[in-house]
Amino acid sequence: MATIILPDSQEDLLSLQEYMLDKWSEADWLNAEDEIFEKLALVDTGFLTGAPIQELASIGIFEYQNVFTSHHKLVYRRIDGDTYVYAIAGHRQDFQTLLMKRLLKI
Repeated sequence: MATIILPDSQEDLLSLQEYMLDKWSEADWLNAEDEIFEKLALVDTGFLTGAPIQELASIGIFEYQNVFTSHHKLVYRRIDGDTYVYAIAGHRQDFQTLLMKRLLKI
């Protein structure tokens, strides 16, 4: 099992890091980063299963799931035992717009 953070999600992490270092402290960023990767590790091991993304489930797509940290929403899909991370969004971000860009490629 492996966790693969896709390029768009890597950009999400870099943007998040830049934002948090600008607005908060390095310690806050490190705590948020730890929390994100700890949650992804739980997903990858199978100890944690997220809920299907409501917007996609309503049209019959259930493979994409999400889990939450204290401040972030992590969107992933499990394929052949591996976890692919599609998005890392802050709770205040416009998730529907991000979803359209990432998963539906609009």
